[in-house]
Amino acid sequence: MAKNKKPVAPKRQADNGGSTLADLLKPELARKLKEASATWKAEEEAERAAQRQQAERERQEKEKQMEQNFGHLLGNSKLNWRDYK
Repeated sequence: MAKNKKPVAPKRQADNGGSTLADLLKPELARKLKEASATWKAEEEAERAAQRQQAERERQEKEKQMEQNFGHLLGNSKLNWRDYK
């Protein structure tokens, strides 16, 4: 019987001294990319905050409108009116 041989995986070539993309880029270009990333993140966070504030304002307006609706207030009343007859 023949032995089952395990396939030998090809060896990978060594990296170029462990250099990363940041090492290969010019320092000025890397700095510009980091600044652009920071500004994009800040803009995105500001946009999310504005959306949260808008949603909160809309919720408050809707709640205020519902408080003026007598049918809504009567339907959501916690009092048991039968106790006071």
